[in-house]
Amino acid sequence: MLGSVLLFGPFVLLLLLAAGWDLASFTIPNFIPAVLLIAFFVFAISVRMPPGLAMSHAAAGGLGLLAGFALFALGYIGGGDAKLFACIAVWFGLHDMAEYVLIASLFGGGLTLILLAMRRYPLPAFAAGREWIARLHAPGSGIPYGVALSAGALAVLQHTQIFQTVAG
Repeated sequence: MLGSVLLFGPFVLLLLLAAGWDLASFTIPNFIPAVLLIAFFVFAISVRMPPGLAMSHAAAGGLGLLAGFALFALGYIGGGDAKLFACIAVWFGLHDMAEYVLIASLFGGGLTLILLAMRRYPLPAFAAGREWIARLHAPGSGIPYGVALSAGALAVLQHTQIFQTVAG
């Protein structure tokens, strides 16, 4: 069990960092997806992932990148969200990508509905003084979709093939 925590710890910590950063600033710095990708390669080597399975994970990342940048080009998500999605897809591979996409989409829809509902009401005085909360509450601001992407990944992680194989 401790080995699983050590192997998946960087993944979980980087997802939490991405969610927090996106919530506070509507950005996801490039170093987060980059380190997620590096962490996956270290993970794959550590668990001696078979080359065919590694290619499946790489293919999922490629599909995630294509889908993410299509959504970015359409103005639905930010560039950081697109890169984060692709790097999470690498971790889950083709086997678990559909489940992840579904759960992350549900989290994204829920987050969107909550923020839109909250934006209809004035901010309480204690929250109005916090810049990040005011930005999050502003009617014209977007949705920090990195929060939903990270929450979806954390929600499905323990059910994924990669986790079950390692945690056994």
